[in-house]
Amino acid sequence: MTAPPDNNLYNAEHFINRELSLLQFQRRVLAQAADLAVPLLERLRFLCIVSSNLDEFFEIRVSGIREQIRLGGNIASTDGILPAELLALVSTEVHQILSEQYALLNDDILPALEREGIVFLRRGLWDEAQSAWIHDFFRREVMPVLTPIGLDPAHPFPRVFNKSLNFAVELEGRDAFGRVSNIAIVQAPRVLPRIIRLPDRPGQAPYTFVFLSSVLHTHVDEIFDGMHVHGCYQFRVTRNSDLFVDEEEVKDLRAKLKGELQQRHYGDAVRLEVADNCSCQMADFLLQHFRLGQTDLYTLPGIVNLVRMMQVPDRVDRPDLKYPPFRPGLPKSLGNRRDIFSVLHERDVLLHHPFQSFAPVIELLRAGADDLQVVAIKMTVYRTGTDSVLMEHLVRAAQKGKEVTVVLELMARFDEEANISWANRLEEAGAHVVYGVFGYKVHAKLLMLVRREADRLRRYVHLGTGNYHPGTTRFYTDFGLLTANEQIGEDVAEVFKQITGLGRASTLTHLWQAPFSLQPNVVAAIKNETEIARAGRRGRIIAKVNALLDPETIEALYEASGAGVEIDLIVRGPCALRPGIPGLSENIHVRSLVGRFLEHHRILYFRADGEDRVYLSSADWMPRNFFRRIETAFPVLDFQLKRRVIKEGLRSCLLDNTQAWEMQQNGRYRRKTPRRAAHSAQSILLAELAAES
Repeated sequence: MTAPPDNNLYNAEHFINRELSLLQFQRRVLAQAADLAVPLLERLRFLCIVSSNLDEFFEIRVSGIREQIRLGGNIASTDGILPAELLALVSTEVHQILSEQYALLNDDILPALEREGIVFLRRGLWDEAQSAWIHDFFRREVMPVLTPIGLDPAHPFPRVFNKSLNFAVELEGRDAFGRVSNIAIVQAPRVLPRIIRLPDRPGQAPYTFVFLSSVLHTHVDEIFDGMHVHGCYQFRVTRNSDLFVDEEEVKDLRAKLKGELQQRHYGDAVRLEVADNCSCQMADFLLQHFRLGQTDLYTLPGIVNLVRMMQVPDRVDRPDLKYPPFRPGLPKSLGNRRDIFSVLHERDVLLHHPFQSFAPVIELLRAGADDLQVVAIKMTVYRTGTDSVLMEHLVRAAQKGKEVTVVLELMARFDEEANISWANRLEEAGAHVVYGVFGYKVHAKLLMLVRREADRLRRYVHLGTGNYHPGTTRFYTDFGLLTANEQIGEDVAEVFKQITGLGRASTLTHLWQAPFSLQPNVVAAIKNETEIARAGRRGRIIAKVNALLDPETIEALYEASGAGVEIDLIVRGPCALRPGIPGLSENIHVRSLVGRFLEHHRILYFRADGEDRVYLSSADWMPRNFFRRIETAFPVLDFQLKRRVIKEGLRSCLLDNTQAWEMQQNGRYRRKTPRRAAHSAQSILLAELAAES
């Protein structure tokens, strides 16, 4: 197994900081919310996605930086930035992003929604009838579930749930017991809706909403009867949500995780958000309580949790303000409802989601559960959701007595509870459930069915770049390969044997596997193109990944560029490589696509003197994927399918001039604009691959 490279071996000027690059991605998402070509309700959705992404950024990335500082860490990352310096840079960048985000919300999107009859009514604009209905709603639905806490020696500051909506109230006066407390905390229970739609009535906008924060602000004096309320301020705390499990101490991973999950909601605070009406005294009091500094305070001109507005597009029946619906298509080989085993016996099948349906994968598993000739099913599960037809088929197969083995990744971030629940159900049905190899997340996407045919066992395999999650396949771009190729089947069987059993890693015929051969093979393929170029022949590399951070891979790409290899990198998220620098990376171009669908597939293309080697993978080019996860990259061997991957997954992205952003040397991005005809990769693929509505 190759060890992760030592950061000290590299020139810091060659690299861009991961966290700052990730924040640049949030700017590209925010640009979608500002794009007038995007339907209005989808613009609102993109605005909310930025907030959701920033939440996770603070929960995981910023909490990691703060932990380094707490432990006295003074080691710079590959780009040469020290943790304390990075925390300050992150704070500055996020403050700028939030300023732009709320300006876009308040000055553009909300007025545009109002013109379409979708109104978020401020307190000062409620008429008499609306005020009466809201007051009744407060007395009937809100007041009974509130538990206000007046701070005094008998009532310490309550434990504030991660990302929950809370109110800090400034008070004056004595209560019924003669107590004097000038501060109280009101937590909004999770059972309460954050956005409330008012009943329809003549003269009112068709969709009129009020925020729960406005309702509580208006009637806070009723919560503290007889006291004088000086101010009521909404606030929200983001906490460290990363889980840590000590490999040397844990005996039962599932039991240990159950305990850790309960504490995730109360980790160390990493960010405080307050509304812009919050007094300086109250903000300082909250910062002191949560042990945060001024750079951790984010004052917002509006509601403190924009993520809650994500539900609005689904609650508004205005198709004209949303992306048009589409029906995913099917490859021609599967269009005549032939038995899926007979189809795969003849040829491989490539699925391109979301433009093509995920149904064939579900059908393969359904057929495996029902077919008497299928004797065993093995599957890796990283994310699948709480309601999964795939998992139901696995349960049914186990109940029917088939040999079902599920490698379930319990440490899939924010999906741990769902995966623990599925582990219980699968074991109750008689399936073998294993949790991979401790210390290595199982991120590979593998499904294998073993079927008895004519006195022999034949393997049918699905390998994918995305999760076995029917929900995300509707808006993540991913490739899936269905094949009965014997050598690939043997490789997949070997990977399962390594994960579930014990023994040394074997050499695989076709698959590249992390943490053993994936990164060395990627670097070797890059170096091969380098040698080809040095020999005077054409070297060509195209790679599409979600993140590019591995320093050894980046240095290999720099070397290839210096030899004259033409390199195009399509990196959706963070990218540590600096493109276009004379003498270092002048032959490297980096672009990012942000559009209706989340660009998610990982595709590797090496020209290899005309062989056109194409691999699909579950792994990004990051040290964690190369060295701390079990990942695979698998070749597309069929010539026609290889052509499809190059055309649909790579060339279309390189031709895109409407949703593509070109990375500059300093890590900033410039959006492509069409000079002549517009080319949108996602729109063209929808037209070519989706079924006619």
